[in-house]
Amino acid sequence: MSTAQTPAPTIRNSGSTPTTPRKLFVNIPVSDLQRSITFFEQLGFTFNPHFTDATATCMLVGDDAYFMLLVRDRFAGFTRRPVGDPTRETSALFAVGVNSREEVDEMVRKAVAAGGSHALDPQDHGFMYGWSFYDLDGHHWEVFWMDPNAIPG
Repeated sequence: MSTAQTPAPTIRNSGSTPTTPRKLFVNIPVSDLQRSITFFEQLGFTFNPHFTDATATCMLVGDDAYFMLLVRDRFAGFTRRPVGDPTRETSALFAVGVNSREEVDEMVRKAVAAGGSHALDPQDHGFMYGWSFYDLDGHHWEVFWMDPNAIPG
């Protein structure tokens, strides 16, 4: 059965805001913490010094969204499975929304200038525009803008 013929899944709790607001923490392994901090600072991200030590830092992404950058050994302490190699496999795509098409291009250009690399070519869907890059450790980041008028209210 093709994707076009596959029925949409059933959603029982639909809405445009969460029933229970939650904070989101995404943990990712990095090979060199300071190098990663410097890279993401060049993209305009800030860090919370209260949650930073020699093995981890907290990157602020949104009002209630954070990325914990952890050195590989510290990250490995949170799982029983082997830590994957993001330079060889993709197990997650991290999508970050920005306020305009120009900001999409600006962030990707800054990422590449700071040592990252292009992941995919820009994608223009009219109501949504995105471009992507790999960070210094090979994690795949999608930067996108969506026309607020295209989002059903």
